[in-house]
Amino acid sequence: MWTRKELKTKSKVRFRANRWKSVLTALILMFAIGSLGTGFNLLGKFSLDDDSTVAFSVNDDGTVEQESEEALQYHTTEGKNKIVMEGETIGEVTIDDALAVSVVIIVLLVVVIIACIIVIPLQILVFNPLEIGCKRFFVKNLKEDAQIREICYAFDNGYKNNVKIMFFRELHTALWFLLLVIPGIIKAYEYQMIPYILAENPGISKAEAFALSKKMMHGNKWKSFVLDLSFLGWELLDIITLGILGVFYLSPYEAQTEAALYEAVKNQ
Repeated sequence: MWTRKELKTKSKVRFRANRWKSVLTALILMFAIGSLGTGFNLLGKFSLDDDSTVAFSVNDDGTVEQESEEALQYHTTEGKNKIVMEGETIGEVTIDDALAVSVVIIVLLVVVIIACIIVIPLQILVFNPLEIGCKRFFVKNLKEDAQIREICYAFDNGYKNNVKIMFFRELHTALWFLLLVIPGIIKAYEYQMIPYILAENPGISKAEAFALSKKMMHGNKWKSFVLDLSFLGWELLDIITLGILGVFYLSPYEAQTEAALYEAVKNQ
C-alpha cells in the first residue's frame, strides 16, 4: 500500500534530479490540460420588502423621481421601456440600447463558436496526445532522467487509438458531470490513469483501457483525492506568487507525484 509521504518524497527527489526538463514538460502539460477552461458569471439580485413597492426613474432633465408602482410590470413612456423587477425599476432601455445589446451578444456568440471550432479540434488532435506524452515523461523520470522527446510519444505510437480513447475519456467525464457534480468527480478519478496506460500501451483497446483504469483506481479514488488536497497550501502560495511558484516548482512536483501514484497503483 502506498502513502502520500512516500509518493511525495520520491517525487521531490526525481524532480530535482531532472529539474529544468521537468519544468518545461509540466508547463506543456498545464497548457494541454487547461486549453479548454471554462468561465463563470456572477449575477447580483436586489429586492425590497414585500409590503412596499418603489420604482425609480430618470427624467429628461436628469432628475431622479421616486414613484410607487406594482411589482413586475413594464411601463412605456415617450417610447422608452422602464423595466420594473420585484418592485424596483432597474433601468430604462431604448430601442437603440436593445439593438446594441443584441449586436454584442451576437458577436460574442460568433467568437465563442469560432473559438470552439478551432480549440476543440486542437484539444482532440494535439493537446490530448501531448498530455499522454508529458505523463510518459514523468513516469520514465521516476527511474531515470527522462528526455523531452517523450512528449511526442503519442504522435508516433498509436496516434489514432490515443486520440479516440482520450476523446471518449473526456466525453464520458463530461456526461457524468452533466448528470451530477459528485458522480462526475468520482468518474474523473476512475479514468485518471487512462493517459498513463496509453503512455505505456498505445495499442490497448478502449474497453481495456477504461477497465484497467477502473481496476487500478478501485479503493484508491478517495486516497487520490486526499493526495490532491495535500497540495492546497502550495496552491495558495502559488496564487500569492502570481503563478511563478506553479511554473517553476508546484506543477512539475504535482505531475511527478501523480506519475508516482500511477506506478504505485499499477504495482498493487
